Amino acid sequence: MNIALCFNLRRQSAGVEEGPLPSTPVPPADDLYAEWDDIDTIHAVRDALAARHHVTLIEADVCAFEKFRSLRPDMVFNIAEGLHTASREAQIPAMLDMLGIPYTGSDPLTLGNCLDKRRTKEILSFRRVPTPRFVVVESLREIPSRLTFPLIVKPIFEGSSKGVTDQALVQDRKSLRNQVTWARETYRQPVIIEEFLPGREFTVALLGNGPSLRMLPVVEIDFSALPAGVNPIYSYEAKWLWDREERPLSIFTCPAPLDPALYNAVETVCKKAFQVMGCRDWCRIDVRLDSQGRPNIIELNPLPGILPRPEQNSCFPKAARAAGLSYEELILGVADAAMIRHKLREGENHENCCLL
Repeated sequence: MNIALCFNLRRQSAGVEEGPLPSTPVPPADDLYAEWDDIDTIHAVRDALAARHHVTLIEADVCAFEKFRSLRPDMVFNIAEGLHTASREAQIPAMLDMLGIPYTGSDPLTLGNCLDKRRTKEILSFRRVPTPRFVVVESLREIPSRLTFPLIVKPIFEGSSKGVTDQALVQDRKSLRNQVTWARETYRQPVIIEEFLPGREFTVALLGNGPSLRMLPVVEIDFSALPAGVNPIYSYEAKWLWDREERPLSIFTCPAPLDPALYNAVETVCKKAFQVMGCRDWCRIDVRLDSQGRPNIIELNPLPGILPRPEQNSCFPKAARAAGLSYEELILGVADAAMIRHKLREGENHENCCLL
């Protein structure tokens, strides 16, 4: 099968064709390209797909539409995060929908809703999927007068822990106002103020669709591995500064030690969130336990990070390895899930595909 791998290459790795700037200003943050993939990850995904398919690389820049229209691949393996505005993750899938080209992963609506923490939590709450209480503000005047601390402050349209610094966990109103001001000025978008849950934290990798949707071994975050005196959150510093490939933190346990009741509760709530938000093929879901030990959904990541090397501490590949899947089998499993969903493998023996 002819598969196009669509990606955004991180600036440090090579030059990027940016195209025209959007009408809305770009946040002047140092972490602007944190969600994009390095060249090693792109090559690792390409090589995994090439074990069974012919692969063409297409960068998710302003020329991508014409390249897709000219190439007409059988399917696109999409890991493009985009850059500008809250629609950035939905832009490539929207192009592909217009062209009628099948692709891996979620559709534009789901990607947009999952990127928007406010919309995610509104939908989950309406469908009775447990998630921490929250309020969204665009100015200090909108902060409610009565709040129960501690709270955590996040920009609503960011991923990869962007904007969630160690200072994002606040214990009093002064710190809350300072953090809201910083997040608003840095990212130029609304800010979500969320109830901070005191329990254990997990990240859960899901692979497949419908009845074949499976939860890979659960990853637990061990905050005791962080430097002394910092907050017990998986902050930007924890993800990108303190946890380095040359000196990885022992911050993850996989499989997480869960008793059967908790395991079933985590699996149930994650699969329901996956289905309620309309996710497809794969997703990584962050979960935290409340004071009663009940799992709550923090957020969904339908374009999960997939750094290939174990020392890079990337959670979806970590969960796959714990399930006995190689990196190649993980990537082919995602492709298989999409091909089955698109009915591109009708008549084949699906017992031999990596998903199953």
